[in-house]
Amino acid sequence: MFPVGLGDIGHAIQLALTPVFLLTGIAGMLNVMAGRLSRIIDRGRQLTEQQVPEALRKPELLRAELKCLERRRHLTSAAITGCTLSALLVCLVVVSLFLEVLLGVQLKWLVGALFTGAVLALVVGLAYFLREVHLATRTVRIPV
Repeated sequence: MFPVGLGDIGHAIQLALTPVFLLTGIAGMLNVMAGRLSRIIDRGRQLTEQQVPEALRKPELLRAELKCLERRRHLTSAAITGCTLSALLVCLVVVSLFLEVLLGVQLKWLVGALFTGAVLALVVGLAYFLREVHLATRTVRIPV
């Protein structure tokens, strides 16, 4: 049916393992980012739906806090989007590797382009995440 030997399929599986490990790392990062997004949303809800803490009773302070939370939410959302796009491109790399073997066509250029796109999307996602972490640490208030 297909012009493929068992050794070719085994080799394709070996090639596909490396991107799968990358997917595992991306999944871990997405878990961390989703947790941060959840905490940002919870804090925003706390400030808008419950009694405001004493330190934020002035309207301008509350507005500044909510504006900062919105900026952090936006950055975290962009980070999640970048990392999710990276994961999707890695999945397409795996599919391309199997299609190359199963169909007997040269898709090295496609695999290379998809992998490069995946790494670039991951870099963008991590850069947004780093920016959000810096913003969060700069705005934290720890009473001493």
